[in-house]
Amino acid sequence: MQLETLKVFCDVVETRSFSKAARLNRVTQSAVSQQIRTLEKRYDRKLLDRAPRAIHPTPAGERLYEAAREVLARFDDLETQMREESADAAGPVTLATIHSVGLHELQPHLKELLRRHPRVNVRVVYRRSDQVYDEVAAGDADLGIVAYPKERRELIGIPFSEDRLVVVVAPDHGFAKRQSVKLSDLDGINFVAFDRDIPTRRAVDKLLREAGAQVQLTTELDNVETVKRAVEIGLGISILPRAAVMQELNSGSLVAIPIADGVFTRPISVLVRRGRSLSRSAEAFLDVLGGDKALQAAAEGSSR
Repeated sequence: MQLETLKVFCDVVETRSFSKAARLNRVTQSAVSQQIRTLEKRYDRKLLDRAPRAIHPTPAGERLYEAAREVLARFDDLETQMREESADAAGPVTLATIHSVGLHELQPHLKELLRRHPRVNVRVVYRRSDQVYDEVAAGDADLGIVAYPKERRELIGIPFSEDRLVVVVAPDHGFAKRQSVKLSDLDGINFVAFDRDIPTRRAVDKLLREAGAQVQLTTELDNVETVKRAVEIGLGISILPRAAVMQELNSGSLVAIPIADGVFTRPISVLVRRGRSLSRSAEAFLDVLGGDKALQAAAEGSSR
């Protein structure tokens, strides 16, 4: 049996799709089907249940998947050790990140990475949250950064930071002089929100709902930069991570007001694909982002 066949099988299990597994391995969908049939013939049992909308491993397929993933992880480790002769990190690393973190929190970490490892070539791509998950899972990005991380079987989420949420208003707004604002005070107020499928929007909606505040949505936007511009021109107020508005606070174009009901934070995590060894460049970046604990979590995940 070839390792490529095991990898194809694992990719089908993780993506729940023959077509996605075919794209990951740069083969045709029929070639993937043939390799799965070969495995089922070899073990004389069905390994996958092919439902109309998704594919699931049978109990036998689950056992093969767990064993194959360990074999592939060990082989990846061996290949990495054999290919990377230099002790210094060098080469490309791709990070997919949501706009608010990538634009406002990554710069110090990028500078530190390049200070320690000048031969690393970092490519940062800005994506919506669901796209970050998909790109890391598909191997198109080495690392990902998302807010309010959700569990996915094929990914490891490593805590990165927590952003404090604040009420953000234009300087001439009636709230601008307040020391704090209760969430209930936002009932009926004009509000600029993220699109409904963005995790921060869902979290803010929950806070407002629990406080009994029903805001008047004036517009829904897909990234933090456009939300801030809308608040600046008076379309409404918003609730945003304080880290994302520091430039505007310093320039005086926006005012951030603490929430009187308590301290509410937005958790941020780094995503790594489970069962895949990171390049030295990706490990170096992960070390800068999260230190030894992050590297250890990634290493433990790759062996599972």
